[in-house]
Amino acid sequence: MKMRPARFALFACATSLLFVACAAEKTDHRPPNVVIIFADDLGYADVGIYGAKGFETPNLDQMAADGIRFTQFYMPASGCSPSRAALLTGSYPLRAGIPDVLFPWAKIGLNSDEVTIAELLKSRGYATRAIGKWHLGDHPNFLPTSHGFDSYFGLPYSNDMSPEPKNNPRERASEYPPLPLIQDTTIIELEPDQRFLTRRYTERALEFIQENQQKPFFLYLAHSMPHAPLWASAPFVGSSEQGMYGDVLQELDWSTGQILQILHDLQLEENTLVIFTSDNGPWLIFGNHAGSAGPLREGKASSFEGGHRVPAIFRWPGTIPAGTVSDEVATAMDLLPTIAAIAGAQTPRDRVLDGFDISPILAGKPEAKSQYESFFYYRAGHLQAVRSGKWKLHVPHNYLSSERGQIANDGMPGSYAREDIGLELFDLENDISERINIAAEHPEVVERLLKMIQNARIDIGDRATEVVGKNARPPGRVSHAWSAQPAK
Repeated sequence: MKMRPARFALFACATSLLFVACAAEKTDHRPPNVVIIFADDLGYADVGIYGAKGFETPNLDQMAADGIRFTQFYMPASGCSPSRAALLTGSYPLRAGIPDVLFPWAKIGLNSDEVTIAELLKSRGYATRAIGKWHLGDHPNFLPTSHGFDSYFGLPYSNDMSPEPKNNPRERASEYPPLPLIQDTTIIELEPDQRFLTRRYTERALEFIQENQQKPFFLYLAHSMPHAPLWASAPFVGSSEQGMYGDVLQELDWSTGQILQILHDLQLEENTLVIFTSDNGPWLIFGNHAGSAGPLREGKASSFEGGHRVPAIFRWPGTIPAGTVSDEVATAMDLLPTIAAIAGAQTPRDRVLDGFDISPILAGKPEAKSQYESFFYYRAGHLQAVRSGKWKLHVPHNYLSSERGQIANDGMPGSYAREDIGLELFDLENDISERINIAAEHPEVVERLLKMIQNARIDIGDRATEVVGKNARPPGRVSHAWSAQPAK
């Protein structure tokens, strides 16, 4: 996982150009379509090929068989808004100004100065659409149509940010405004029936592909599920052994199958890159309404592997070799530079980006390696851990523990326990569950990784030490929060 030497950089550049050239040759120089399918709170072990139990995901499993799946793919945060900011901008969330989960009526959102994947692809003539959960600001100034998307249909934040007890059984839920369903910047429904959200999102996605089959397109389909509360449509309720969580996952798998089928029917498969991943690990305090991180420690809201490491599957028949498994470290921040490379778009040069072009890895080149000398784990702007090679170092912090908290079931939320971790070093190759602290045996590794932490504080920032990063960028701001009222 070390930084590549100059000769490998030249190889990677050549590979990337070949990757693009081969795709262009097959499609008369038309840039490839891009589809990102983004699940919410889906854990590392919540896809069949990754070890799911009690439900089946045949379409996702086939997608992996047709392409490449990663075993060490990371979100740069273990919460909703920061992960989405990282994916769309190619930057750590704190660098992009969105280190925290945003709530209704927030006065901040993704800055208009940020360059998103959609904006890069618009410069190449793409049709662009966002469908589903946005969660980067609910004010019209922050919605997808202000960030390179031609149109938007979905919820501006999480599906539990609602006063309805059936959607949010917590105390103080009544303080939320009614949950809005938005078309572009207009509220078209309040408190939509969530049983049909996945189906409605899928229908809109299929319409978009059908309407834009003659031009390059970018579809960002960010599902509201399996974030609690869980809802599924009638054909899927009771369809799995696992229960409601399995039912929801089987509908998400069906949705993915619908996307893959229309690409096949329209003969677009060989000119479309499809990516499936999740925004963070499972929300474990929801018990049987939560997913699984498998062997990984903890889940959502922590800086352990279960919070950040997620499934990731890339499919592009004829370009990505079928049946490939990569153990290289990659992250959501890599999507922007990778997609820019394959579409022939120019990444911004006036700011620091943290992702890398992973097209050599996607192409299956045996020499292709991860470019991450270090990967940083942030929680709400607090720098809590770093990974370099097989080593992962946690710096002292307190964290929300699901393992020692109270787990609830059937849609009710449990509660976290607040725990502390000291300066602890783990060997992820031999201890994927982060249980054996070997800091005392490897002081030189600890020292090297602490220097990386210090450099990141200077560059990106760290709320824990009250350091403002020299290359961090501000969020967008508005003077008055948005009021969730329907159009008249």
